[in-house]
Amino acid sequence: MIDAAHTARAPRLRLGMVGGGRDAFIGAVHRIAARIDDQYELVAGCFSSSPEKAIASAADLGVPRAYTSFAEMASKEARRKDGIDAVAIVTPNHMHAPVAMQFLKRGIHVICDKPLTATLPEAKKLAKAAEASGVVFALTHNYTGYPMIRQAKAMVAAGDLGDLRLVNVEYVQDWLTEPLEGTGQKQADWRTDPARSGAGGSTGDIGTHAFNLANFVTGLTLDTLAADLSAFVPGRRVDDNGHVLMRYRGGAKGMLWCSQVAPGNENGLRLRVYGTKAGIEWAQEDPNYLWHTPLGQPKRLITRGGAGSGPEAARMTRVPPGHPEGYLEGFANIYAEAARAILAAKTGTAVPDGTTFPGLKEGLEGVAFVDACVRSSARNSAWVNLNL
Repeated sequence: MIDAAHTARAPRLRLGMVGGGRDAFIGAVHRIAARIDDQYELVAGCFSSSPEKAIASAADLGVPRAYTSFAEMASKEARRKDGIDAVAIVTPNHMHAPVAMQFLKRGIHVICDKPLTATLPEAKKLAKAAEASGVVFALTHNYTGYPMIRQAKAMVAAGDLGDLRLVNVEYVQDWLTEPLEGTGQKQADWRTDPARSGAGGSTGDIGTHAFNLANFVTGLTLDTLAADLSAFVPGRRVDDNGHVLMRYRGGAKGMLWCSQVAPGNENGLRLRVYGTKAGIEWAQEDPNYLWHTPLGQPKRLITRGGAGSGPEAARMTRVPPGHPEGYLEGFANIYAEAARAILAAKTGTAVPDGTTFPGLKEGLEGVAFVDACVRSSARNSAWVNLNL
């Protein structure tokens, strides 16, 4: 007979969600990711700014506590003995800060979709409030959760590439090649509206992912950048294409291209890093493989879970080598890492070694990156610093 008291798992974290109701793409992604490792139970939500849709969405999802105001949700959940431990924020960008503030001041942990906020002043204010609250704040830059990205980061840190010289990162799509926002399509409508998305279009939506991925893998800190942003679709109020030159502290140089008007590209996130000893290449659409090329030697393929793959990749891996693993699992890895930190905070124990997820620092850097790109492009691609 097994003593259940000695084998019982930790209780699931009680999760709330703001945004992500009917017709919302990213809300479903977050809900699936939170459930994959069975660390969370969704028990409350304010799923829409429309009261009718908020209630209907909760009913669709079988969520027991439905709210029509995120402020009311934060207040009431904080007073409940069985109130939420954490809230997932999956609203358009301009609502990230006001929603997060309501939960932060009540000591509720936050898992927020990227970017951190729509504007840099908001980001700085939110970061200060979050640090003062002492809660766990996770930002879902999901691509940092891919096993082979963890492998790449470990190889850079171990010196396998030598001194870093060149960073080339791109995130290229085609879904906004035509004025889709004019058709009433929900995602295009808010993502091309500066009042809701922020001043950056493609730079804020996908450029921040590319920027974050390059920083995560290399560990480099950006010094200055020069950006050339364009809105190729007539009448579009935010950029839909960006070319950015980057100078890092220590002498490394980088290039970043983000575009949502490049026909033939679906979700083309690609990273290449070159040092004095070797180079590495990774592509999100083929995520289980990492190419490693030592100087003067043939290219070597490192596969997720296969030969050459280390423990950093292994702890992000769920299925055997050769089985496809990707986008949802990357999100799930961020949720799992955040769960470890939240459980440690709840129990007053140390966060498990190796727990890694983007947070306030990465969020602030991402918004500062967009701000710098917009300022640089407005000055004919002048070199500018990040206002951190």
